[in-house]
Formats: sequence, C-alpha cells, structure tokens
Amino acid sequence: MSKTYKVAFNGCYGGFSLSNKAVERLKELGVKYDRHYEYEDMPRHHPLLIQVIEELVEEASGDYSNLCIAKIDSPLYRIDEYDGSESVMTPEGIRWINIEE
Repeated sequence: MSKTYKVAFNGCYGGFSLSNKAVERLKELGVKYDRHYEYEDMPRHHPLLIQVIEELVEEASGDYSNLCIAKIDSPLYRIDEYDGSESVMTPEGIRWINIEE
C-alpha cells in the first residue's frame, strides 16, 4: 500500500488566498507570520494548512478562491497555474517526450 499525501490548491480562477478566519485558525495552531500574505506562502503540503482547509471547508477560502485538497501518491508535486486556477501535477501525471525513442 502506497502512502497518500495531501496538497492544497485553488480550484477556480482568481488565485490562492486564505480567509481571515483561516489565518486566525492557523495562528491558534501556532503558525506565526507578520503579514496575511505570508500564510498564503506556506508550503501547500504543510499539515496545519491542510488541517485548517479541511476544518473550515468553504470558509477557509479567501476572496476569489476555492481552496481544495488533492490526494496524491507521490511525495513529488508541482502546482500549475493559469489565471489563478491551479492544478497539482505529479511525475506520473506528466507526459514526457523522450528524444531517444
């Protein structure tokens, strides 16, 4: 059985942002930054970020965002973004072109 990982991403156009309620909850859990936007720069796989999004569901999302959790089987990921709408990519999900084939 493979390990599953969770990654936060924004599922709509607009951009990844946290609500004030989500930031306050992160502070309660011991995450301390000086500015609101610094919370949005946390690693998207940070366990406390994932916890807050799962706890607050829709209330975790800031303006013009729809925060979601992707479950992936790889510890490697990248977030692709277009106009603020994001998707989580893993090595298995990327079609590579092999010059030697």
